[in-house]
Amino acid sequence: MTWNIPILLTWLRIALIPIFALVLYLPESMLNLQLINWLAAVIFAIAGATDWLDGYLARKWQQTSDFGAFLDPIADKLMVAVALILLVELERTSALYAIVIISREITISALREWMAQMGKRGSVAVASIGKFKTAAQMVAIIMLLINDDDFIGLNLQFWGNALMLIASILTIWSMFYYLKMAWKEFQ
Repeated sequence: MTWNIPILLTWLRIALIPIFALVLYLPESMLNLQLINWLAAVIFAIAGATDWLDGYLARKWQQTSDFGAFLDPIADKLMVAVALILLVELERTSALYAIVIISREITISALREWMAQMGKRGSVAVASIGKFKTAAQMVAIIMLLINDDDFIGLNLQFWGNALMLIASILTIWSMFYYLKMAWKEFQ
């Protein structure tokens, strides 16, 4: 495995996961709840930014690798799954959204692995719908982490859950899109 800045950014994202989770378990006697929420949202946003940045730098500097292509989606899925589980535990969003999103991620990851073993990974390459789904779910998670009912006039819990509903719909849509692409290879 070659060590480069894109790979290090991916490892940073993985290292942020337990820090992110621990922040949400800080007692309010240490920090007030609003500060805890903001700190968790900032850590999640930094992790999201590293996701974009590592891919951008890997392509720009021509440092893409099989290991990076393997590790990057794992880091993304772990961070999102942990955030969704914690948001459900904190009663800020519906378990149904978490179930839909996490189930889709497992299904599509398995599909991509299977297609890669068949030498047809390109059949289920990332599509625009998947990027829209990711953007919607990242913004929704950040809004739900902040959890302010009057942030510049917006109720972030309401709008975060509205966006989570949209992300869940896009999640199901993108799953069927990828399954349709792979179905051509099944025949």
